[in-house]
Amino acid sequence: MSSLTERMIGAAKLDVAIYEEVEADTTATGQALLVVVLSSLAAGLSFVTLNGIRGVIWGTLSAIVGWIIWAGITYLVGTKMLPEPQTRSDMGELLRTLGFAMSPGILRILGIIPIIGFVVNLVVLFWLLAAVVVAVRQALDYMSSGRAVGVCLIGFIVYILAFILVGTMSAGISGLMN
Repeated sequence: MSSLTERMIGAAKLDVAIYEEVEADTTATGQALLVVVLSSLAAGLSFVTLNGIRGVIWGTLSAIVGWIIWAGITYLVGTKMLPEPQTRSDMGELLRTLGFAMSPGILRILGIIPIIGFVVNLVVLFWLLAAVVVAVRQALDYMSSGRAVGVCLIGFIVYILAFILVGTMSAGISGLMN
């Protein structure tokens, strides 16, 4: 069994074996949550000059909620609407694989660097999407990456909507507190 660091590096490298390992390891859900939190903190810290500490807190909370929502939507779409004959999965498998797919997101901390920060965040966004496709393909036992892309796009749209909703709510709460 790989260590947390090895799993994160393997997930960032899009190593299918790592995704299979965390899919099967029912004790890795806590590790997956830690990866989501670290990735979210990195993203929040990259925007701390714009949003302050409240932005970091709300960004982290929205990422955790988004992770759960994304996994749930992916589960429903992937296992009920677009399954392949061999598709067998549960929510835990998706939470673990999607959690580790957030590993490249830790590099978003580099977004704090003036001028290149935007480019870093953009590159990491596409890297995250690629990792999520691999995670979904493995968790849902898909033979087709195209099907995994479709499921991920549907889940990603819902994830973004949830992120916007939580962000809007946090802005409203922040406005009330000032």
